[in-house]
Amino acid sequence: MPDVFTPAKRSAVMSLIRSTGNAATELRLMALLRAGKITGWRRHLSLPLPPPKAKARAGEKKPRKPRVRPDFVFRQQRLAVFVDGCFWHGCPRHATRPRQNRQFWDEKIARNRQRDRHVTRALRQSGWTVLRLWECALTKKQQPRTMSRLRRALGGPKIQITKLVIPFATSSATLQHHECCLSRQEMRVHLGRHVCR
Repeated sequence: MPDVFTPAKRSAVMSLIRSTGNAATELRLMALLRAGKITGWRRHLSLPLPPPKAKARAGEKKPRKPRVRPDFVFRQQRLAVFVDGCFWHGCPRHATRPRQNRQFWDEKIARNRQRDRHVTRALRQSGWTVLRLWECALTKKQQPRTMSRLRRALGGPKIQITKLVIPFATSSATLQHHECCLSRQEMRVHLGRHVCR
């Protein structure tokens, strides 16, 4: 059946349609968080991004500070969690490519992935930890792995610096480095070795 609108009119009509988000995947992750008794999160909390480096010209308004709304935000731990849909963000395992208008969809998904990289980089520069989960990571088979990734990103059990003894620190410079990682809660101990991220 031919379209009743011209291509320009169809484009204008479609641009007015706003998505409602990936509610089903977010609800699945919300159920996982509640089942795992993980608290302290908020949905769609707006976070500021670092301002663009381009300066406003004389007589122009200052550009608005860019903001992003992660799917889940753990403000206290400074963790932003994004749940990316396999189709819309190009999952390497499960993404499908439409047969019709393939060039448009390839460009669209490439732009989505580029925006994801930009947002992740900007949030990390602002001191946030970013965790991106694929939609397929919320299946029953992948849930334990997803929960362990989430708990690891949240820092797991809290480590008190006063009670932690690092026997392998041989110099004060090494010890200062370890205290630095601990203060940022980025230290992991694996098989008795100190591993910094």
